[in-house]
Amino acid sequence: MSSGAIPLRAFGKTEARVSAFGLGGHHLGAAEHEQIAVEIVHQAIEGGVTFFDCCWEYNRGKSEDWLGKGLKGLRDQVFLMTKVCTHGRDGALATEMLEQSLRRLQTDHLDLWQVHGVAFPNDPELFIRPGGAAEAMLKAKKEGKVRYVGFTGHKDPDVHLAMLDTGFEFDAVQMPLNPFDANFRSFEKKVLPVLRQKGIAPIGMKPICGHGDPVQQGVFTAEQMLRYAMSLPVAVTLAGVADLGILKQNLKIAQGFTPLGESEMDALRERAKQYAGDGHFELYKTSLKFDNPEARLAHDFPLDMEQVEVKQMVYATQNTGRPFPQVTESSGV
Repeated sequence: MSSGAIPLRAFGKTEARVSAFGLGGHHLGAAEHEQIAVEIVHQAIEGGVTFFDCCWEYNRGKSEDWLGKGLKGLRDQVFLMTKVCTHGRDGALATEMLEQSLRRLQTDHLDLWQVHGVAFPNDPELFIRPGGAAEAMLKAKKEGKVRYVGFTGHKDPDVHLAMLDTGFEFDAVQMPLNPFDANFRSFEKKVLPVLRQKGIAPIGMKPICGHGDPVQQGVFTAEQMLRYAMSLPVAVTLAGVADLGILKQNLKIAQGFTPLGESEMDALRERAKQYAGDGHFELYKTSLKFDNPEARLAHDFPLDMEQVEVKQMVYATQNTGRPFPQVTESSGV
């Protein structure tokens, strides 16, 4: 394992620089309890992580709440991002969600505010239309509540390209990047080159495919997959962390990181190729399993009742007064 500081990288054509490894926000809300989540944030900062990801709808707000508590007194040391979940609804809702996120995160501004989870072919049209989320983003930027704006998604690279074709000036774009993606509906091949050409900061997520199934089934090690993702020409690679042991493993990989050579990258792509054809290690592209309920409700689609955040929604209606059951799966990073 390497040692040393986590390298800092340019954030697209902005003036910002961020750590090459960042902490994903969904898994933070799956920590055993709040104090562990706070300690994860503290140890990540001590280990050199400057980029922190979150989202308005992660764990029904718990992820933002816990991240805000972890960053209390440390806000000026990090690059803070969260996402807005209008999913095509009016810009007024986006502004309302932004104010809620700022309160939960205990800050007066975000470094990056992104549209969460573009997935459907009409999402770009809904985003850019008069009164849509695009207008809310520009207003928030003008008011100094956000420094930069972007969008995320894990479903379809063509939807990403359509978002870029709206002509909106995005500062960042987030997408899944791992050896399987290189062989199947590939964001690496279709979207990443466009971002580099435009000077938009690429953010990689799902380096271990969300739940780590390829690692559990012995196809790759977690280190191989994280090293692959971090070796791509991205500003930052995000990985979710729910316990301190996983954080320590990731920090060992990220500290003093040097990119893999092209032959090593090709070898990992080739190993993934035989498994990638039907996308079963990338269920976020092929199934409902990773679809957030806010997106499906906004489009009047039925929900997957086994999806973790749907279960959280249902549990919240029971009015038992007890906290949510422990989250065991992630639809996030």
